[in-house]
Amino acid sequence: MGYLFAKLKFEQINHHRHYSCYLFIITAFLLLGCTNATNNNTNNVHEGLFENIKQYGNYILEKIQESIDYNLTTTALNETVNENQTSTFYRPIPISSFRIFIMRILEGSAVLFMIFGGVLPYIPQYLVIKKTKNAEGFSNYVCLTLLVANIIRIEFWFGKHFETPLLIQSIVMIICMLIMLELWTRVHSQAMGGDSSSDTSSQISNSKEQLTEVSDRRFMDFEVNYFWRWTTFSSYLQFLFIFTVILSIITWLFRYNLVYIETIGLVAVFCEALLGVPQFVRNFRLKSTEGMSVKMVILWTSGDIFKTIYFIIRNAPKQFWLCGILQISIDVAILGQ
Repeated sequence: MGYLFAKLKFEQINHHRHYSCYLFIITAFLLLGCTNATNNNTNNVHEGLFENIKQYGNYILEKIQESIDYNLTTTALNETVNENQTSTFYRPIPISSFRIFIMRILEGSAVLFMIFGGVLPYIPQYLVIKKTKNAEGFSNYVCLTLLVANIIRIEFWFGKHFETPLLIQSIVMIICMLIMLELWTRVHSQAMGGDSSSDTSSQISNSKEQLTEVSDRRFMDFEVNYFWRWTTFSSYLQFLFIFTVILSIITWLFRYNLVYIETIGLVAVFCEALLGVPQFVRNFRLKSTEGMSVKMVILWTSGDIFKTIYFIIRNAPKQFWLCGILQISIDVAILGQ
């Protein structure tokens, strides 16, 4: 009996009212049997009493066992029905999975645009220079600004890691600026007498910005007056190589200096923020925007707006988005010109 009631407890069968009723009936019949045996003066009072206890005990055990079997069967049936309903009729619609899929597509698109979007503004300018064979409308100091800014940003990454897409963006931008610089150097050298044609002198005299001499100028000449006005593309590569090596050595020596790391991070984004300044100064000095691609400036502005919002949302270091705001202001000023 103890084992049975313990089993009933663990099976959590809530039919105690029926069991109480059974016990009450058994007790009543026992008292009735005992009273009858006393009235009849039989000698088998105890035998009749124990026999009744045994009979009613077996009866209650049978009822309890039937109740247990019934409840176990009902519980198993309900679980089976619930499983079938869940798997067949009540399967949840994966709305959240679709939403996550869309968000991942948007996030991936934003990352790709962040990496390659900076290249887009220079495609129209590249095509204009290549088509017209005239590089006057584009300032090669824009290339200098972006090359220095992105080299410093890569050095900043070694001291303080930021998002990988921003690192890849710097590498892509360096490649883009080298391509632009190569085209500008080739076209500008030809226009300033690199091809030694008969009409070169007239082009020089009519140019609004002239070199004092037509002879080749190289980086290894170490002439300050002709800094970043060299006539060979290899001279620019030599300068960038030496600049990168020196900066890398300094960064390695001060890699654990927090002040130095934060400073080069600020210098990197500040240089990039001043990207449009050379173009603005050139336009102001020449009193003309001829040769400058308006599409390039519009793409500058839209790209800088997107980039600044991206920096803020992605919790990039504050140097990034503060200088992004400055960059947008300069873009608007150039559009005003």
